[in-house]
Amino acid sequence: MPQATPAENDDSATGFSFPAIGRKKVTAAFDGGRLTSDGGVLLLAQAERTMGICRKLGTCIADPRDPSRVTHALDDILRARILAISCGYEDADDLDALRDDPGFRLALGKLPGSGAGLASQPTMSRWENAPTTRELARMMAAMIDIYCSSYPAPPKAVTLDIDDTCDVVHGYQQLSFWNGHHGERCFLPVHVYDTATGRPVAMLLRTGKTPSGAEAAGHIRRLVRHLRRHWPETHITIRGDGHYGRPEVMSFCEAARVDYVFGLPTNTTLRADPVIVASADACAVKRAQRQYPVLRNYAETRYGAKSWKCQRRVVARIEASTLGMDIRYVVTSLTQGSAERIYDTLYCARGQAENLIKRHKSQLASDRTSCRSANANQMRLILHTAAYWLMWRIQQEIPKTAALALAEFATLRLRLLKVAARVIESASRIRVAFASGCPDAGVFKAIAANLRSAPT
Repeated sequence: MPQATPAENDDSATGFSFPAIGRKKVTAAFDGGRLTSDGGVLLLAQAERTMGICRKLGTCIADPRDPSRVTHALDDILRARILAISCGYEDADDLDALRDDPGFRLALGKLPGSGAGLASQPTMSRWENAPTTRELARMMAAMIDIYCSSYPAPPKAVTLDIDDTCDVVHGYQQLSFWNGHHGERCFLPVHVYDTATGRPVAMLLRTGKTPSGAEAAGHIRRLVRHLRRHWPETHITIRGDGHYGRPEVMSFCEAARVDYVFGLPTNTTLRADPVIVASADACAVKRAQRQYPVLRNYAETRYGAKSWKCQRRVVARIEASTLGMDIRYVVTSLTQGSAERIYDTLYCARGQAENLIKRHKSQLASDRTSCRSANANQMRLILHTAAYWLMWRIQQEIPKTAALALAEFATLRLRLLKVAARVIESASRIRVAFASGCPDAGVFKAIAANLRSAPT
């Protein structure tokens, strides 16, 4: 049961002191009563209720427990874990310390002063290991459903960025593999984002070796098939680096009426292409004549590798500098647009997806995939993606004129979630008293008002 103040023999209530100020002693103790340092978790709870993430994920998992003996509903178990991740508590162990936190209790619809607290770490760990492979597939499909439902109406077109990232392991977990490029034993999970809006689409844990063309085509095929169930008329463009510029992937995209823009590794045939050679020579001569430190040009050609069934449009970015010549290639199904637009405007925009991956990994700790079981690590990846959705939704509700409108998740957590509050419970009401001097009080209230008025 939660306590209003720590017990007298509790070490946390032992007083300590700071240097005197104005000849007055400064003493302290952790005996302030029913306080929370994560008052912003109430905003996250509103966002979660609006989106219904935990309810949708919970329906994907079989619950074999006797209903008459259940203390914590499955939705609440997932909700507590996801809210804790959003607030910076990425380990299930942290839930033991947060079980009676009044802010988290309110976020889960529990009274701050009575009733059972949050689920403990062992309960969290059991449910992280509980889902079967089939249930995890349903959960990943539910995450795509959440992405599609985040649009009020089917968009006319979307561009999806697909990439993998090095997730270093420290042990011999299932699917871990030595990757020579990264020089690490790791996973290479696939991340898919709607980069223009910052929405996460799908995250899949996979082994540490580079995906083959058949594997990459399989992932994209399943993704597109699920998207088409929601958006049969939406134009989809897939964008990725050279890992995904494989003949199997391009053949599928062409058959499925999906456009693509992929990086293309260089080879002797491309370097000897007369169109590209002539453009590169002209660029180098012009740079030398005008004594520019660097000069960029673009060219395009039709190219077909031996493993391809047809020739495809290839765009080359040519850059001549005092250090020499650098040429990068992109293969695309797009027929409209200049070579410069294809490379600079479309392909280079995929760099933002790498920032989103860093946000997912470093600011939400989604690389904490330290379980032995691959299924448990996939479950963690889903939970961290759900936390990403909550942070994204909070960001969307910030007034566009506010300085925090474009802030990173770590900044939002510091400014809007890590807000101290006193929780006061009386016979007829619960009052949450935030600090009077909170610098972001206006933004906080605006988010709460927007989420409260949002359709559920």
